[in-house]
Amino acid sequence: MELIVAVSVGALTAAGVYLMLRLRVFPVILGLTLLSYATNVFLFATGRLAVGAPPVLKDGIEIYSDPLPQALVLTAIVISFGMTAVLVLIALGATVEAGTDEVNVPRKEDDK
Repeated sequence: MELIVAVSVGALTAAGVYLMLRLRVFPVILGLTLLSYATNVFLFATGRLAVGAPPVLKDGIEIYSDPLPQALVLTAIVISFGMTAVLVLIALGATVEAGTDEVNVPRKEDDK
């Protein structure tokens, strides 16, 4: 199970970095989203990968999962959703102003 989680974190990170290096705005946004997903999976995996284990320590239970990474992941999901929404609005504004969605477009100089 640990191997599957490690491979999925690596694949999400690699795909996120690859998409962030593109010259269009939409793949950059998708790349940032994939990187936030990779971070969430990594944070979730830090709380022990125990299937069927309760998140709360009770009497007589020896195996439990740590609830702190679960709370951190829930907070990170909300923050990454807000960040993605703001980034989409900024990208839409820049696309409307520039007339294209390319990242490194030189501005046209005004005719003098």
